[in-house]
Amino acid sequence: MSVIVTDEGFRADDWEEGRVLSFETLWTGQEVPENRLAVEFPNDRDPADLTPWLHRLDMIRVAFPAMGDGRGFSIARRLRAMGFRGVLRAKGPLVADQARAARRVGFDEIELPPAVAARQPEEVWRGQDVAAPSYRERLSA
Repeated sequence: MSVIVTDEGFRADDWEEGRVLSFETLWTGQEVPENRLAVEFPNDRDPADLTPWLHRLDMIRVAFPAMGDGRGFSIARRLRAMGFRGVLRAKGPLVADQARAARRVGFDEIELPPAVAARQPEEVWRGQDVAAPSYRERLSA
């Protein structure tokens, strides 16, 4: 079972796996539930593809297939700029050093595979000061 990382630490996932729809389900016009709608969004699609559903989505889970694949960060920034106010979750083998960058572009939480969570326990993630000023903010102070 995946581990969810928030600013407060690790927690259990509040979305059942079967309740997070694949993007293809939306894209192909299949029947979707009326309430608490969540979608798995691949990192090789344009966030504008979600426009017809954006107002109905409670959570968007953006795929990070590899730690070094940063396309999800750009997707998060665009989704927030498009007005998405729901939960934005990064899913994949991110590391604690990426927590601050994830928060700055709009992610609310990170979904880690169990093996990554075992290598980097909660104490490591809690040690990341996600609210600290950025490099540029420190220079202008």
